[in-house]
Amino acid sequence: QVQLVESGGGSVQSGGSLRLSCAVSGYPSSSYSMGWFRQAPGKEREGVAVVSSESGTSYADSVKGRFTISQGAAKTMLYLQMNSLKPEDTAMYYCAAGTGSRLSALSGAARFGFWGRGTQVTVSS
Repeated sequence: QVQLVESGGGSVQSGGSLRLSCAVSGYPSSSYSMGWFRQAPGKEREGVAVVSSESGTSYADSVKGRFTISQGAAKTMLYLQMNSLKPEDTAMYYCAAGTGSRLSALSGAARFGFWGRGTQVTVSS
């Protein structure tokens, strides 16, 4: 059974940094996509950053140059380094995995079949 467990959220002032982590277990496929999504109150869940086995990394335009997605060597950890945080980055952040090998940050949440419970990120001005 696939399990994704996020950690590392918290409260930070504008301009600060946070690093989110996602522990991955039970993921069976060597062809995969994994990533981070976020959802603010009253808004749809949106892709933030995705890494795919065939198409590499992709980012939402709103976070390019500020956020970096990475994986541990054994693919059992997924990270999101968030720098230069802005109040509009405030949201619940979710780790997600999908069996498609060419998914991107623009693929949509419905393409990802496995989800963690989320970790809250709050950025104050």
